[in-house]
Amino acid sequence: MASRRPKVLHEVAGRPMLVHVLATVAQLQPAAIHIVVGHLADQVRSATAGTIAALTDASVEWVLQESQRGTGHAVMQALPGVDQDSLVLVVYGDVPLVSARTLRDCLAAAARGGFGLVTAELDDPAELGRIVRDPGGAVLGIVEHRDADAAQRRIREINSGIMALPAAALRRYLAEVRPQNAQGEYYLTDIVALAVAEGRSVEALQASAPEEVLGVNDRLQLAQLERIYQAHAVRELLAQGVSVADPARVDIRGTVTAGPDCFLDVNVVLEGVVRLGSDVHVGPGAVIRNSVLGDGVRVEAHTLIDGAEIADACTLGPFARIRPGTRLESGVRIGNFVETKQTSMGRGSKANHLAYLGDATIGQDCNIGAGTVTCNYDGLNKHPTAIGDRVFVGTNSTLVAPLVIASDAFVAAGSTVTTTVDAGDLAVGRSRQRNIHGWVRPYQRAPGKSPEEPPQD
Repeated sequence: MASRRPKVLHEVAGRPMLVHVLATVAQLQPAAIHIVVGHLADQVRSATAGTIAALTDASVEWVLQESQRGTGHAVMQALPGVDQDSLVLVVYGDVPLVSARTLRDCLAAAARGGFGLVTAELDDPAELGRIVRDPGGAVLGIVEHRDADAAQRRIREINSGIMALPAAALRRYLAEVRPQNAQGEYYLTDIVALAVAEGRSVEALQASAPEEVLGVNDRLQLAQLERIYQAHAVRELLAQGVSVADPARVDIRGTVTAGPDCFLDVNVVLEGVVRLGSDVHVGPGAVIRNSVLGDGVRVEAHTLIDGAEIADACTLGPFARIRPGTRLESGVRIGNFVETKQTSMGRGSKANHLAYLGDATIGQDCNIGAGTVTCNYDGLNKHPTAIGDRVFVGTNSTLVAPLVIASDAFVAAGSTVTTTVDAGDLAVGRSRQRNIHGWVRPYQRAPGKSPEEPPQD
């Protein structure tokens, strides 16, 4: 990966590959999960432990493989903590697209007393292990690419590495594995031939789709899996009734639900948990993260919405920043270069241009003029601004919190407001204008010289 990060922490759709795999495993409701880590193990654990705990109620054991001596050796490290009477499912942290359906099928084979093995047929098997069958189609074993002869390398059915079998049988087979191969490693795949020799049924189950079993070994493969994931995620949105300007230029990095007749323009990014109502229009370059948007909301180009609740028929942007804690009631308009944070705005209120609204509660049908700033931070603490209904705040006003502006009040343009404004009052917080007749502008003084003479008419 040419990276300082462990491979399994590289992300697909905004989540580490390892988290994708464990989120899928969690759907199977396992009794226990054993995570074998080696290279930069502490980094892997610290980056994912909290997320994993939120995904599953199963007990999670982190197992250190101090020396990396192959996949069989990795499983050996986990076996002491595995219940003798359990079924064991082996999955890989760099195979992020495997589905719960495929894993269930694999477990079902083991539950029948056999040996479940997930395979796939690829047009280009590259350097993956090949499934070797007898003339009748029964699985005989797996040969790794490095150890395969020319005929075996022409086989297109590959081993995914994902397998399931009873724990007692797994222990017995691994005890017989020897590192007699080109790599000098303990291959987990060697246990397939041991199971066949013992007479155990080995069921080779093809994955629901070949891309499920694709692993990542470099940045190119990571990018390819990202596009596969995104294509699938966009297909799900299309099935919900969402129109997408270009499916190749939308990124889904979380869980998205949408009502019918929504539209996503190019380069839209949806992150975390996003809920869109019906008829939501999202313009190009917009980013929506962990937010709820009601019916008929229009998000103009290059607007960021993060941690917000947006009611029906609001208009946001272009180039607006809606930060966490923002709650907008129906019909609110937020215009270009307006930023909100921990702010609520009542029905029909608007801030159309160039404003910062932080820690503010704004009532219904208010107008917040261009250049308005709520001064909510004194260098130590945040302070609130409370604005009633039908308040008009003129252009370039500075509202110094803590502050209350009652309903139907006006704030004159260019005012700095520091004290309560009562209902219906006009607040004027600016110095009186002075016009100086005959004023002469200053002229540049050169170093060591008298001021330059003004030009003559």
